[in-house]
Amino acid sequence: MNRYTKIINMMGSYYTKDYEKEKKNIIKVREIKEETVKKFFLQGNTEVLVVFEDTGREILIDDFSSDEDIKKYLGSSFINKKR
Repeated sequence: MNRYTKIINMMGSYYTKDYEKEKKNIIKVREIKEETVKKFFLQGNTEVLVVFEDTGREILIDDFSSDEDIKKYLGSSFINKKR
């Protein structure tokens, strides 16, 4: 399962993904475009962890989340129209 993270702070929001480097045993965090996250989310088998940087609150959104939660935290373009 793919996992992306959406960081929301006072200045805006951005998406990240963690990559594990096998040889060095470290985790590298890279910023990802919203279009990439949207593409994989609509295909399924993807979850997005929404993190509010100011409060530390975390919400996990996946394929089985309600349409209201998806629209509220990710945007209306992340709702799969085929349901």
